[in-house]
Amino acid sequence: MGKPTVVIIGAGAVGLAVAYYLLAEGADVMVIDKDPEGDKASFGNAGGIAVTEVAPASVPGLMWRVPGWLIDPLGPLAVRPAHALMLLPWLIRFLRAGAPQEVARIAAALSTLCGRAYDDLLPMLHGTGLSGELNRKGALSVYETESGFHRDADEWALKRSHGIATELLDGDEARAMEPALGPLVRRAVFTPQWSHVNDPKRLIDALRRWLEAQGVTILPGVVKAIAPPGDAKMTLSLEDQRKIQADRLVVAAGAWSGAFARQLGDPVLLESERGYNATLPDPGISVERQIIFAERKFVATPLSCGLRIGGAAEFGGLDAAANYRRSEALVALASRYLPGLRTKNAVNWAGHRPATPDSLPVIGPALTRAGAYYAFGHGHLGLTLAATTGRLVADLICQQPPVVDLSPYSIARFR
Repeated sequence: MGKPTVVIIGAGAVGLAVAYYLLAEGADVMVIDKDPEGDKASFGNAGGIAVTEVAPASVPGLMWRVPGWLIDPLGPLAVRPAHALMLLPWLIRFLRAGAPQEVARIAAALSTLCGRAYDDLLPMLHGTGLSGELNRKGALSVYETESGFHRDADEWALKRSHGIATELLDGDEARAMEPALGPLVRRAVFTPQWSHVNDPKRLIDALRRWLEAQGVTILPGVVKAIAPPGDAKMTLSLEDQRKIQADRLVVAAGAWSGAFARQLGDPVLLESERGYNATLPDPGISVERQIIFAERKFVATPLSCGLRIGGAAEFGGLDAAANYRRSEALVALASRYLPGLRTKNAVNWAGHRPATPDSLPVIGPALTRAGAYYAFGHGHLGLTLAATTGRLVADLICQQPPVVDLSPYSIARFR
């Protein structure tokens, strides 16, 4: 057999990273996306390479904080009433993931992936001429209350147990690192292993163009159906009646991946956790690194296009219209911490993060269809884990032993 033909559904960070590593193995690669150059979570995210984020979203005690978040108009969480019932199975599994033994298991699995993120990301950036897009300046998590700082002590201890370096600071020490921070900040934690990119859109656009120049086909199109499991090759039927054949298929369609998994016979709990941000082209302040406002669950990142204020988690499905008041709320919150912030001409954005209830991505083969593979569900870590996911999926397709045990990320956990 000659070079395998691999079709990847999804032209975001993960899909393109899979294409990069498959190309390096000599595969014939095609990427299909409804709008390859269009807006997606890979373009509008906060730009962090969050290798320190090994704790799951669900942790002990979290459920007692949720009601306060939901009634706070500036809070980090919202659930659209029309979607609440559909969210229930996902939410039940999410709460179970917060049990202490589950937190330990999930953290170990996330640490395995995050621990090798730079091993795969740096070669990909170097190979594509994009090394200059990465800023390795760490991140600063800040707290406005002593109680908030102490509430997170167990989470920081968990991170340190997985090799995450931390430096505890008081408010003055935090302001020495980031003078734009105001007096509201009382405590902080510096994590030097974190990094951020200049602009996620610029990075993804450049990676896509590089892949095209190397012979990867980037095809605009909407996949409507995948041929049944009995076929020797997979046939993808597109909305415009075109048909594409492939020896191997990779589903990397972000929050839309669940529908494709179900077509292949694999149930999965996957929700859109919509995030919001506002990018301030002339913020009037200087910030050196990503700042994480730990109690309010949002971040500020210095990008080449401006200061991006991002965060929030909204569960409302894939079809609900965006509520950009949440972007405005994030800017209002940021102004409390960054008193010199200029907020004019903000560019608001909203995008769909693919969230699993246990915070682990789905990486590995389909259970009922030989030749199909999954690479989705990364939540807040899509950009962080894209290259590592690409490497792992390419190894599977090319029948090379994976560098990590993939069983924690199998879609089988949803059966």
